Amino acid sequence: MAFLNTVLEPPAYGWKDSLGDLAKPTQSQIIKEFFSRLNVFKDKKNWLSFLSWMLIVILAPFLFLFLFKYFSITGLIVAFVYSMIIMGTHGTIWHHRYCTHGAYEFKNNFWRFFTQNLTLKIIPEEIYAVSHHVHHALSDQPGDPYNAQGGFLYCFLADVNHQPINRSMSEKDYAKCVNLMKHTGVTCNSYTQYKKWGTLAPPVRTIIGIILNWSFWFAAFYLIGGMGLACAVFGAAGFWAVGVRTFNYEGHGKGQDKRRDGVDYNREDMSINQLWPGYVAGEWHNNHHLYPKSARSGFKPYQLDLAWCYIKFMSMIGAVSWYRDSKKEFYLEYCKAPATVDKELVKIKKPELVTE
Repeated sequence: MAFLNTVLEPPAYGWKDSLGDLAKPTQSQIIKEFFSRLNVFKDKKNWLSFLSWMLIVILAPFLFLFLFKYFSITGLIVAFVYSMIIMGTHGTIWHHRYCTHGAYEFKNNFWRFFTQNLTLKIIPEEIYAVSHHVHHALSDQPGDPYNAQGGFLYCFLADVNHQPINRSMSEKDYAKCVNLMKHTGVTCNSYTQYKKWGTLAPPVRTIIGIILNWSFWFAAFYLIGGMGLACAVFGAAGFWAVGVRTFNYEGHGKGQDKRRDGVDYNREDMSINQLWPGYVAGEWHNNHHLYPKSARSGFKPYQLDLAWCYIKFMSMIGAVSWYRDSKKEFYLEYCKAPATVDKELVKIKKPELVTE
């Protein structure tokens, strides 16, 4: 816990006020911090945050080209499905359940690489995964990098203002940070390189990886449907990359207690289950906070979980060697157990662990 309290680079306005409560910066303070941390001319250690937003800037022309030159109803449908469902579900599968929580394990590196590159690479793994550990440890408390009580901008610009790793870690703490990422296959800087660049990810390797990923997918979509399809998909990916930054503000009730009895069983924080993120991305957020290491978050019959469908399918073909599934535990603990659940069998199995 002490490590997670210090693993992120604190903003200029700090995490706490003089009373120990959440420091709530003004919008001008948030925007000033945002542009300060994007300034690679001031400090090259800002490179990863700069890259993350520059990717959105690069994708924007594709969206405009689609809207004003290649627009079609078919392209619009493809753009909608790609941004709302494919990109959203992949984010849950890869960044959320695998990179952060290790809720399942791949049989080999090929399937890990395959899953990692199923969509356009936009969000760097370290920005998401390391800060998300902190989010769970300090959910809705000072230090939570996207604390909804800080307001919309506090969450929307969190990837730059609050989520980058601390740039002055000791070698011991940096090793712990690397350990959080070792299962992802992401190559990390040495401690000496980290002190130079301020990140886990090496710049050249990261940029080359994105170029190769984008080149493959642009060629694939161009060959399938020409420039119109390529622009639709790339523009949709940029749209998703902006929209996903609003999720944690919405997913924690916009800073208010919007939890509902019989729907949101976790009462340790303000996370809530929402139909839209649940159906399009498998992000049943209150369920996830209840069982963060579960590969499935859609526990009830109506809670479709497309991310879980992918993980389960991969296990059926042998690409995923094991996963955790907390559905039975959820029903035994919070709901009347279905007749199909064998309570005694659940008791003797390792908690949450299913081996394929």
